Amino acid sequence: MPNLATWIRQKDAESFRPIFAKHPEIKVWNALDQPVHLEQMDGLLLTGGSDISPEFLRQKDVDPSLLDKHIDPERDRWEFEAVREALSRGLPIFAICKGLQVFNVALGGTLKLDIKGHNLPEQRDREVQPLRHARRAAHRFSKVNSAHHQAIEQLGNDLEVEAWSAHDGIVEQVRLRKYPFARAVQYHPERSRIYDALFDEFFARLKGSLTFK
Repeated sequence: MPNLATWIRQKDAESFRPIFAKHPEIKVWNALDQPVHLEQMDGLLLTGGSDISPEFLRQKDVDPSLLDKHIDPERDRWEFEAVREALSRGLPIFAICKGLQVFNVALGGTLKLDIKGHNLPEQRDREVQPLRHARRAAHRFSKVNSAHHQAIEQLGNDLEVEAWSAHDGIVEQVRLRKYPFARAVQYHPERSRIYDALFDEFFARLKGSLTFK
């Protein structure tokens, strides 16, 4: 049985429940409320959450007023360690919203710490953000449910953009080149079944990774 490491907030658990139910052959380990032995994991899922703590950002003179009041350094420490472990072992990685930002920073990238117009209530659960895509994009959604106030500024090492906001060029989807499988999205595929192909691909890679151990 493949073991999947993640950190999912209680408020987001309901959205992920039907996704995991579709793949009962995968054991999910949520570091929020249980010990997770990263050396025993077969894949990593990075999910949404509060802003990254300043101590983990690769940026100088971060204005704390731009960040969420409820940052979580414990979670950030675990996630950056989990990314390092996953990358060192070539494990499948799928990152969502904050997860994309963590992944980008872990690979040497930086963030736009406050952007306007990307965190409106109507964007959270409806597909209202139009995208434009790179020719090699594996998944193409014309509109997505992207709601966030931070985004990629400088791309991390070997990240390739697959989709941008058609309005202002904000990066919405990336993949890691020269790596078995790692994809990250700024939007929230867990909130709608129209994005199931993203999870199906990730879980297929997760199960396939056991073959090569």
